[in-house]
Amino acid sequence: MKKSALQKARAAYQPKLPIVLTSAVKAVEGRPTQSVANQEEIKALFPNTYGLPELKFEKATTTAPGKPVNVGVILSGGQAPGGHNVISGLFDGIKKIHRDSRLYGFLMGPGGFVDHKYMELTAPIIDEFRNTGGFDIIGSGRTKLEKKEQFDKGLEILRELNITALVIIGGDDSNTNAAILAEYYKAINAGVQVIGCPKTIDGDLKNDVIETSFGFDTATKVYSEVIGNIQRDCNSAKKYWHFIKLMGRSASHIALECALQTQPNVCIISEEVEAKNLSLQDVVNNIADIVAARAKNGNNFGTVLIPEGLIEFIPAMKKLIAELNDLLAAKAEEFAKVAPAQQRQYIIDHLSKENAEVYASLPEGVARQLSLDRDPHGNVQVSLIETEKLLSEMVGKRLAEMRAEGKYDGKFSALHHFFGYEGRCADPSNFDADYCYALGYNAADLINAGVTGYMSSVRNLVKPSVQWIAGGIPITMMMNMERRHGEMKPVIQKALVRLDGAPFQRFASQRDEWAINTCYVYPGPIQYFGPAEVCDQPTLTLKYEHEGK
Repeated sequence: MKKSALQKARAAYQPKLPIVLTSAVKAVEGRPTQSVANQEEIKALFPNTYGLPELKFEKATTTAPGKPVNVGVILSGGQAPGGHNVISGLFDGIKKIHRDSRLYGFLMGPGGFVDHKYMELTAPIIDEFRNTGGFDIIGSGRTKLEKKEQFDKGLEILRELNITALVIIGGDDSNTNAAILAEYYKAINAGVQVIGCPKTIDGDLKNDVIETSFGFDTATKVYSEVIGNIQRDCNSAKKYWHFIKLMGRSASHIALECALQTQPNVCIISEEVEAKNLSLQDVVNNIADIVAARAKNGNNFGTVLIPEGLIEFIPAMKKLIAELNDLLAAKAEEFAKVAPAQQRQYIIDHLSKENAEVYASLPEGVARQLSLDRDPHGNVQVSLIETEKLLSEMVGKRLAEMRAEGKYDGKFSALHHFFGYEGRCADPSNFDADYCYALGYNAADLINAGVTGYMSSVRNLVKPSVQWIAGGIPITMMMNMERRHGEMKPVIQKALVRLDGAPFQRFASQRDEWAINTCYVYPGPIQYFGPAEVCDQPTLTLKYEHEGK
């Protein structure tokens, strides 16, 4: 297979491990943990894996010889840069335990585990994928592991291959499933450990001990590069407003990080919209006011960053979507029989008066996307809603009103972009290459420590990688109860942008100047080679969070 010059050079990169993981380790127990909320309910659902202590690895003074271990690995959910390095680190880690250890990859996600589709990952295969983007080494999928029949079917292949540990690399839903699987296998004494690794470019799988999910660093650097390129073009042509939607359904971490890196004229933070109880029209009016203010200075151009999940955070829309999710879950069969031309009216007739009015006011296309396009969890696929076009259209109408009132005298021409898949499979940045390799290597040490229901945790991430702190945290520690498919279920709590947090506060203190003046920053592409201040910097989000502690 032909390789580019960069592919060849990146293959030679040697990820830097935390110093503690370069020798034999011992697991030091911290205090027992509890879930972030709904403690009694979570404890009742996870009697065998609740309340476990945090673990921190320290250098061992004596070492017992390791035994061969067979490990299975699953890539679950959407791609994120660095997944291949997690698997590489896991492979090297179990080989350090014993050279006869073996690693099996289940193909195309959890579905491969249930359907017994797998391949052994050997050194030549692993070496082909070190420091590369994508999940193509074994593929990924979105099958949810939540039923006893799936667990039992998976256990058959684990026993056949003598696999005693399973590593699930995924986001909050995938790691919730890992916790459920760990609990079930512990309850039936299956003799299988389950370890999770924190993956999502959205950045919403984090807490005090999971400082960031892998892939966030690379994806935001990719997006910031192209935003910077657009801003350079914008400042050159001086005649377009660019409305740029960014991935990040449940939280605005990506939009916030890209704003900190590029300094756009407008960046909407969904969590702030919700906290201030803003309507869609409020958001539109704010953008229109900035457009008008810049026009007064002769600047009929600018950039607007929009998180893809914005619609769900507008309180009136959030209420509507919650009722829609419940309605369409309860009446799925009945709704499926309604003729397409009558579906909009059917929904209006079955919603509460307040939500029916909001739904009826939406453009036909947006209403259809809210009611017809559902994800595997039964929820609205907000990424399909073209929020960037909806907002620019509404801003255009508002500016026309302002012109009639004598409050606007400029030109408004909008262009639209959605940056999503461009960032999910990029070659990992040096930070993500190191972080992911450490997460996988650390997972091998968690397996060797004999624990289950833990997530691989590597901390102190703003320091050089040799100073990172390795260990594990119980997955149940991150859980709460949420409504899914019309019923309450245990899930990992998503980490939203904190409006009192240092990254948002830094953004909020500067955005008024960015709005009126042209303060664009052009980060350029990810640098894989060169001085550390260019190549090895973590995200500004991580930097400011640590400064705020």
